[in-house]
Amino acid sequence: MPKRAITDQQIEDCFDVLAELRPHLVQGEFLATVRAMECEGYKLAYIEDTERVVAVAGFRINTNLFMGKHLYVDDLVTTQSARSQGYGGQLLAWLRYEANEQGCKVLHLDSGTHRAQAHKFYFEQGFTIASFHFSQQLIEAD
Repeated sequence: MPKRAITDQQIEDCFDVLAELRPHLVQGEFLATVRAMECEGYKLAYIEDTERVVAVAGFRINTNLFMGKHLYVDDLVTTQSARSQGYGGQLLAWLRYEANEQGCKVLHLDSGTHRAQAHKFYFEQGFTIASFHFSQQLIEAD
């Protein structure tokens, strides 16, 4: 059963799994980064298997003119050794429940174009490709 990561330790315990999806993360900066993101609405949920975190979802609830109130999944990952054991489906079911409880009209996420296995999973979970997502890397200001 997914739980919300609220304490510093719970957040820190999510690092190794999230780093599999986001290898650029720095462990010493992780807690402060998540805490800053929480001020912008970010939340973490996780699933533990006996003694360790095996799956994590980062999400936020927002409202915009296009979708109305929606739950956006920033991060969704199951550790490599625990994939295909149902943890991703459990997290998505929990996220759907949260979205419904909060009155959201849409649950959505982005997935890198190279993540074919993830795309297969999302299709199996009832997601469709609704749009293209465009981005542009900006030069950092000093």
